Amino acid sequence: MAVAETQLYAKVSNKRRSKSASALLESLLAKGFPAHIAQKALAATGQKTTEDAAKWLHSHCNDPSLDDPIPQEYALYLCPTGHLHNHLQEFWKESKRQCGKNRAHEVFPHITLCDFFTCEDQKVELLYDTLKRVGDNFSQSFPPFISLSLHSSTSYLGFFVGDSHANILKDFALAFSSEASALADCHVKPCLKQLHLTLAHKFYPHHQKTLEQLAKCINPGETCQWVAALYSRDMRFVHYQTLRALFQYKPQNIDELMINTGDFVYVDPTQQSDVSEGWVIGTSHRTGCRGFLPENYTERANESDTWVKHREYVFVTASRLLTQTENEPNVKLNGGVHNPSMSRSVTNVLSLQNAALRRGVLVMRHGERVDQVFGKSWLQQCLTADGKYYRADLNFPSTLPKRKDSVKHFECDPPLSCCGIFQSKLIGEALLDQEVAVSYVYSSPALRCVQTAQHVLQGLKLDQKVKIRVEPGLFEWTKWEASRVIPNFMTVTELAEASYKIDTSYRGNFPLSSLVPSESYEEYISRSSAVIKQIITACPSKGKGVILIVGHGSSLASFTRPLIGLPARDSSDFAQAVRKIPSLGMCFCEEIKEENKWQMVNPPVKTLTHGANAAFNWRNGIMED
Repeated sequence: MAVAETQLYAKVSNKRRSKSASALLESLLAKGFPAHIAQKALAATGQKTTEDAAKWLHSHCNDPSLDDPIPQEYALYLCPTGHLHNHLQEFWKESKRQCGKNRAHEVFPHITLCDFFTCEDQKVELLYDTLKRVGDNFSQSFPPFISLSLHSSTSYLGFFVGDSHANILKDFALAFSSEASALADCHVKPCLKQLHLTLAHKFYPHHQKTLEQLAKCINPGETCQWVAALYSRDMRFVHYQTLRALFQYKPQNIDELMINTGDFVYVDPTQQSDVSEGWVIGTSHRTGCRGFLPENYTERANESDTWVKHREYVFVTASRLLTQTENEPNVKLNGGVHNPSMSRSVTNVLSLQNAALRRGVLVMRHGERVDQVFGKSWLQQCLTADGKYYRADLNFPSTLPKRKDSVKHFECDPPLSCCGIFQSKLIGEALLDQEVAVSYVYSSPALRCVQTAQHVLQGLKLDQKVKIRVEPGLFEWTKWEASRVIPNFMTVTELAEASYKIDTSYRGNFPLSSLVPSESYEEYISRSSAVIKQIITACPSKGKGVILIVGHGSSLASFTRPLIGLPARDSSDFAQAVRKIPSLGMCFCEEIKEENKWQMVNPPVKTLTHGANAAFNWRNGIMED
């Protein structure tokens, strides 16, 4: 393709197919919207169509910040398309599956040219003009391909741009920033340090080798068309978590948030400490409204999922239109040469790793407990005047197990609700469907945990084959006990007499008497680390059997992190993470015996999500006018 044709293609591909921003604004003004609000809607939707902006305005009619003069933040990224982009997306998916989410997963593959800056809503169109003008000026000098070399460290993995090509990109970024700053009266800072395309960032050091193997499957010399794209985000929610709604939720109280399936919700982690368990408070991206919503109706989304692409400039060069032959460029890893054609595919990497897997440890939180539904005074609701238990609601258990001491001890050691029993059996059945071979079961001494273990085993059809080992060391952080004393648990003998399949010969690593009320966080972490190591040692390593541990929300972090070699979280971060773990939430670790280590992988089954079902009084709901 001749140079003139290349330039013509670039210009044609960058013509805006929609009306100009001024025409869009006039259309909105004609509909009666105030100018500043109309401009805000256009900036928030990428200034594409009047319909998009009008829809945004109608959705935000109750947004308390609608009149606030808060501009969007903008960034200029160079993004790959074509085969290279597809391979990068494959890496994104596979690295997340094998090693969990890291910071790189929050944003799509890109090279940052100009980091985020603010621009007043009425001046955004000047940024578009600048991008097109600067793009036209650099279309001839833009490199036919961009040289990328793989670089790896204990917390970063990515491609560094070669110096000669990086200089051209930096000149492009500098030209854009200079012109945009002058025309749009905003401070745009170009990236003039080492340009890079990040593959993984802030991952755990023991994942470095796996990530490197996956990265070597990427050929950076693949056919690629590079696009300079201008994105925006809402600057108010930069440090928030982004959640995606899995289901619709209709508010039942005035302080709750209406969400539709697929909605995004911004949540400030620092504002969740006083929120009721199972709920979060957040702001809807779609409506701008704020309120409470059930956390199990959502999942974590990526930071960039709510960003808006405004305009892009496509660089088209002649040599990139040619099909590559067998002369593939080598990928350099920190100075070493690696030929992608000789690398193992992602599938081979997976098969090699799976071949080394041995034992598994499945750590699970107990099912729904009665006080989670009916409050701390649940027992008072179902005791007669003479102290006998009766079922005040169908979600109360039909009976309570017999114990020698007072029934009032169930207040601090509550049983599962009927829904909790159903949840536990359902998880057991799902594990059976996945052919998960559970060889050992350990449970916290809390009744809700023992019951969960029992019903999971029933779902697995193993309740007559595998017995439950009650381990006091698995009890949760005692600082969280409201009574400030260790609950009076049912004894192993009482549990066995109540028809729970208990291993009465098992002697725990931590006797009940060793549990200290209001223990420090360090004491709890030390206890958890010791008990998981003792459990692993006590279970023979032959075969591929799974060790099931039924504990509390805190168990998922406190038992798995020392197992896979991670340090404990900060106590405040730990508390924030624990409160988000639902009933029957689980983590799964598998042993790589050849490397003498454990790694965390996806649990064999999904967790169970369901909505609230409030109490119903037919007299109030039907009879009264």
